[in-house]
Amino acid sequence: MSMAPGWRGGLAAALLVLASQPVAAQPAAPTALPELSVTAQPAQAVEGYQPLTTTLGGGGAVPLMELPQSIAVVPRAVIEDQQARSLDEVLANVSGVAAANSLGGTQDAFMRRGFGDNRDGSIMIDGLRTMLPRSMSVMTDRVEVLKGPASMLYGILDPGGMVNLVPLRPEERFAGMVNLRATSFGGGSAGFDVTGPVAQGFSFRLAGEDQREEYWRNFGHVERRQIAPSLAWRDDRSSVELRYFHEDYAVPFDRGTIFDPRTGRAVPTGRRTRFDEPYNTSRGYSDYVGLRGSHQLDEDWRVSAGYAYSLNDYSDQNARIISYDPATGALVRRADATEASTRFSHAVRADLEGRVTLFGLRHDLVFGTSYDYQSTRRSEMVRGRNTGGFNIYNPVYGRLAAPGRIGTPSDSDQMERLESVAFYAQDSIHLNEQWILVAGLRYEQFDQLAGRGRPFNRNTDVQDGRLVPRLGLVYRVLPELALYASYSESFKPNSSIATAYGALPPETAHSYEIGAKLDIGEGLSATLAVFDIDKRNVAYNFVQNGTTFTATAGAVRSRGVEIDIAGRITRQDSVIGSYAYTDASVTRDPTLQGNRLWNVPRHTASLFWVHDFGAVLGSEGLRAGFGGRFMGERAGDTQNSFDLPSYQVFDAFVAYDTRIERQALRLQLNVKNMFDRTYYTATQGSNLGVAIGEPLQVVASVTARF
Repeated sequence: MSMAPGWRGGLAAALLVLASQPVAAQPAAPTALPELSVTAQPAQAVEGYQPLTTTLGGGGAVPLMELPQSIAVVPRAVIEDQQARSLDEVLANVSGVAAANSLGGTQDAFMRRGFGDNRDGSIMIDGLRTMLPRSMSVMTDRVEVLKGPASMLYGILDPGGMVNLVPLRPEERFAGMVNLRATSFGGGSAGFDVTGPVAQGFSFRLAGEDQREEYWRNFGHVERRQIAPSLAWRDDRSSVELRYFHEDYAVPFDRGTIFDPRTGRAVPTGRRTRFDEPYNTSRGYSDYVGLRGSHQLDEDWRVSAGYAYSLNDYSDQNARIISYDPATGALVRRADATEASTRFSHAVRADLEGRVTLFGLRHDLVFGTSYDYQSTRRSEMVRGRNTGGFNIYNPVYGRLAAPGRIGTPSDSDQMERLESVAFYAQDSIHLNEQWILVAGLRYEQFDQLAGRGRPFNRNTDVQDGRLVPRLGLVYRVLPELALYASYSESFKPNSSIATAYGALPPETAHSYEIGAKLDIGEGLSATLAVFDIDKRNVAYNFVQNGTTFTATAGAVRSRGVEIDIAGRITRQDSVIGSYAYTDASVTRDPTLQGNRLWNVPRHTASLFWVHDFGAVLGSEGLRAGFGGRFMGERAGDTQNSFDLPSYQVFDAFVAYDTRIERQALRLQLNVKNMFDRTYYTATQGSNLGVAIGEPLQVVASVTARF
């Protein structure tokens, strides 16, 4: 299959978005269809802590009760109360999600129902795939998690599910805020967010932040600068939104600590002691451009489209641990670097959504097409010499010189390109007032090219296609209770720059899920899901002589139970909580059969409770919350040679709303890991790189709203 390269494909994507818009404004009477609304917020998505609707099911904003799949939502109210600064903190509220190998803390990486990795394409913004290293930003409003296979609607994905960040929209009423934040680690951030009308039908939003903090370990700094302008135009039938995001960053590249193979525990050096060098840093910048539009054709039909471009340009320097002598504490290290590296993507999606009545039955229809182009290029892969002379019990830094900028020929010029085109259709058939049958089908054609080295060695050149079905059934037992069952499939071409065996076959999976959704009282929602996922050709990484390679296991299986609950239990009390049991293991492989999948806990749980005290102590409102999360034991590598221990972490906050000379202020104090627990979040697939959770942190912030 021959397809246009990156920028040419991006231009085609942009043209497809624009082509879906009306050529000229056409006068028409306003229509009022909640499911097909074209306003900035299609329907009220959340109320406080309670999720109400989502667009992840296809066909505009759909009530969560009508979807035959588990979807968890972390609203903005939760993010603000918890002062969540990363997706790691946000997704700690969601069942079945655990940290994965984050490449030294430089990438978002999550296991979902036992599956996932960094750079696996599972994180989207506004329903479109991006290549941003860290997706949480000043433009994030809320975070949605679609559990289980989602390939029928969203293409190439792991079967564990996808994460969607919904951005803040420009509003037609003027509002703004300024925020100052300080942390006990040292330093803090200053940010702002302003929105309002600019002309008839036009509104804007501008948000930004400057973050400069000390790293919590014995050396390192965190610097991030973000700016995010957006512009929207709306009339009675149409809407267009254009947004841009830019971030400059310099963050520690920290692979954590070492687990002693004799004891199966972390080496006793203290969690603040690093085993690398002060030059261990990831530096770069990220860009994101999003364009989204919709047009109401008539009372029953709407066309919508979106385009996203994302770019991450970066360089990493890393004193890599090659080997460890547990008897003496001596390390062999190597100065490595990834220089002049770029990852970018174009994503486009166009949908025709409508409602028809056939043979007395209501059909909610979605017809769509999508295009994705993803490119990764690492020009200079620097690999230094193996060097001793460093002891973890008496660390002396500065003896291992920083890596150069000229790469090792055999490992440089790494390149991977993945391009795909898809067509899909879905029908939600309302059999009566209680039964909804959902059926969908997607065909996706992809072209994958990968290799490395000077001269270039092409180890993957694959063109293939997949047909992906989805089938679900919802039974509304009562208005506040729904039962559902679903069958779905997924596929994902394996990343193959560092493959040990040449081209790897695509991962494929199928899943069965049954569940129940319940609205309790006036403001609380709960979801129970039971799932069974089988996956073949599962990619996993292994480290050999300091170099990471990729191979596949024959087949794996993940089964489990998940519970999510969120909302208001009284007028003053809100809660968000979760529990998951996940049994994920290798079911067919010559050497790994029976092993647990690494970084996957059997048990996870979380609960966060907030109480509004009202106007007390002369305030306009006093609000406080307390909560904790539990993470069970996890296998540390594919061989199951060591385990990460379970842990519990507790957080609390108090917020005080007041006015000073008519200016509305919120004073907030958050205490994270309040009992200063030492814990380990994930591994890189080896005992030589185990990420450590942050210690006790106190965060003070003041926010002025106008």
